[in-house]
Amino acid sequence: MRIRTIGVLVASLAAVACGKKGPPLPPLVRLPSAPSDFAAELRGATVDLQFTVPAVNTDNSRPANLQRVDVYAITSSDALTDAQIVKHGKRVASVDVKAPKDPDAPIEEDEPLAEMEPPEGKGLDQGAHAHVSETLDRVALAPATVPAERKHQPDATVAAHGAPLLPPRVTPLTRTYLAVGVTTRHKNGPSSKRVAVPLVPPPPPPGRPAITYDEKAVTVKWPPVNQAPPIQRAPQGDELPSKLLGFKPVTIQYHLYDATQPDAPVRLTSTPLAEPTFLDTRMTWGERRCYVVRTVESLTDLTIESDAPAPECKTLTDTFPPAAPVRLQSSPQEGAISLIWDANTEKDLDGYIVFRGPSAEALTAIVSAPIQLTQFRDENLQPGVRYVYVVKAVDKAGNVSAASNAVEEAAR
Repeated sequence: MRIRTIGVLVASLAAVACGKKGPPLPPLVRLPSAPSDFAAELRGATVDLQFTVPAVNTDNSRPANLQRVDVYAITSSDALTDAQIVKHGKRVASVDVKAPKDPDAPIEEDEPLAEMEPPEGKGLDQGAHAHVSETLDRVALAPATVPAERKHQPDATVAAHGAPLLPPRVTPLTRTYLAVGVTTRHKNGPSSKRVAVPLVPPPPPPGRPAITYDEKAVTVKWPPVNQAPPIQRAPQGDELPSKLLGFKPVTIQYHLYDATQPDAPVRLTSTPLAEPTFLDTRMTWGERRCYVVRTVESLTDLTIESDAPAPECKTLTDTFPPAAPVRLQSSPQEGAISLIWDANTEKDLDGYIVFRGPSAEALTAIVSAPIQLTQFRDENLQPGVRYVYVVKAVDKAGNVSAASNAVEEAAR
């Protein structure tokens, strides 16, 4: 019996050793990794989305087999799979990406980057940060219809055994977003994480800011917003639904934007501000500066911003004189008097003006233009005649400081 078994095993090995070929295997399909850092911010009726374009495949080879990233959205209060969102949702954005010349010839994870053939074509670089947006119109706010058999069903065994019924969980209508990389052969890679935006009215915008400034910074202040929870707030017109149960605002804060370029505002606050004031230390005299403040409402891990009020603008005009020079000292010399003082520290300093006179009440400038040095020699003086000196600083805008301390001296 044992000898027969061994014979069968040998025969099997011999059959394998004959090298009989099976059907050809299909080529390996490399899929791009999921878009990362997917995030959303709701500003008024606009959802701003951002993500990082994949740069590697799911097996960590590179460049990614990628020609675009699609962003999908669906409005629903049901639990849906990623596949259902892609199938029944709306593609709200498509971002073109530079694609590999030969998607079947990437370098492996342990190979040097110098051996990789760089992607080419139009679109963003792989690994770049992408920004897209969607306006929440009536179509976007309408709940999507997903076939009942496609939705998650309750556990049939629990229903059959008559488990106690719990009250239904009331959740707000949400718009859910996800991003998917698409290969050069039009196959979808894995989805990004989801971002669910509750469709609640945005908070009201703050009042117009007041702008003041000095030579060091611009101070922007605005009236604070006293906001009730959104469940107590009526929707604004017919733009947003009133189904608000399930969310309460955590905080009311603010974001400040530089809206000098209205088509490309720049957010100056990295995190929302708790207090209605901001100090902008970017000082450029003669520059026109415009600011917009938005109210920020925090709901769980999502921030909702108010609509933007009209910007408040001001031109930064330098009307601030430099500080008065200090520690002016004098020393007598043969037919001359030497002066020396401490240097001013203003960045826009243009120089110094030296004044002389028989008394502190009758001083006259003795230089025709501001001097750059912090010392001066007054020559061709009559010995024994006493003079009073002061020095003033002047900046590039022509603002003149107060006088330094006065010194009195006579040439030898």
